[in-house]
Amino acid sequence: MELLDKLTILTDAAKYDAACTSSGARRHHREGMIGSTSSSIAGCCHTFSADGRCVTLLKVLLSNDCCYECKYCVNRRSNDVKRVSFTPRELAELTIGFYRRNYIEGLFLSSAVLGSPDHTTELMIRALSILRNEYRFNGYIHAKTIPGASPELVTQLGLLADRLSVNIELPSEASLKRLAPNKTRGAILAPMRQIRDQAAESKAELVRYRSAPRFAPAGQSTQLIVGATGESDRHILSLTESLYDRYRLKRVFYSAYVPVVENTLLPSLDTKPPLLREHRLYQADWLLRFYGFRAEELLDEAQPDFDPLLDPKCCWALRHPEFFPVEANRSDYESLLRVPGVGVVSARRILVARRAGPLHADDLRKLGVVMKRAQYFLTCGGRLATPLRLSPAGVAANLMAVERAALPPPAFEQLSLFDRAG
Repeated sequence: MELLDKLTILTDAAKYDAACTSSGARRHHREGMIGSTSSSIAGCCHTFSADGRCVTLLKVLLSNDCCYECKYCVNRRSNDVKRVSFTPRELAELTIGFYRRNYIEGLFLSSAVLGSPDHTTELMIRALSILRNEYRFNGYIHAKTIPGASPELVTQLGLLADRLSVNIELPSEASLKRLAPNKTRGAILAPMRQIRDQAAESKAELVRYRSAPRFAPAGQSTQLIVGATGESDRHILSLTESLYDRYRLKRVFYSAYVPVVENTLLPSLDTKPPLLREHRLYQADWLLRFYGFRAEELLDEAQPDFDPLLDPKCCWALRHPEFFPVEANRSDYESLLRVPGVGVVSARRILVARRAGPLHADDLRKLGVVMKRAQYFLTCGGRLATPLRLSPAGVAANLMAVERAALPPPAFEQLSLFDRAG
């Protein structure tokens, strides 16, 4: 089979994996090496880095020839699809060739389980070794760890990649047993613990020895499928919080389930992906990581799922009228972050600006506060930012109208490498 045909199949198979964000890894330039994770290269953007740069990655599978029978996966063993695999040499030459043509800036490498987790990981290590050692490629590499691979191989993979990730896929052990019988909770969590511990050891060693090898310097991430099983948003968000707390993950990615196979245990093929639910989970995830919220504050037994009409922060504000209004000229940073329409940057700007004098509503707009949301919850000098006093129902109706205007039309999809632009 021609290399281009393999590439067409394996890049298309990789589009269901959402965890492909480069995040702040910096490899110091060494003589004779090519590639960079810190300089911006113009081209077709596939993802964004943590600092907002466009990062072009080749997102591809090493193989789609899987020996597992995950019922939700298009590459499962029993599915009738064309099976192809790259050799490590083919993948390395393809990546470096695309880089030299300025098509890509890095590599996102995953794979189906080809034979066994150890065999698949060994092939991935060979491909990355050729890139790093033979072609001296110094760009960003995100590699997927195969659950069940031996710790020694995970260590080798982490020394070659900038970021590692282990996909949990399904939010509960019961769903995992029902839909992915070849995977176990222990096989998924074991490499996550190993990556956490080895990354911490690597950082401590680098403090003493600057030339020490770096193990997964951009950390680790994971992915959860949303909508394939019946778990509530509360269950998913509690799991997310636990993963951040226990395993020091950089990101948890959520992937709205796209029905690709017919199975009685899964939604039917005509079911639309729950894209708005995925969006709400990302908003809540942001609140956990940057705004000081906890999962039990956002959802409870009485309300286990997010409101599709309002973002999670507005929902929390409407349920806690006793916390508001917040005085912009006196409140601390943590209280300002709880106000809808006030972000991390605008909250910090408020703290700095009010040192020069009292702030007014117009000043808050200039500082980046979204007054369409914040006006119902903020006061300046004891006066509400809005001239009208609305009932809670009126506030909720206005916020819903703002939310409808802010949501993009659901007409976007991820492009493959071979889709025509325009």
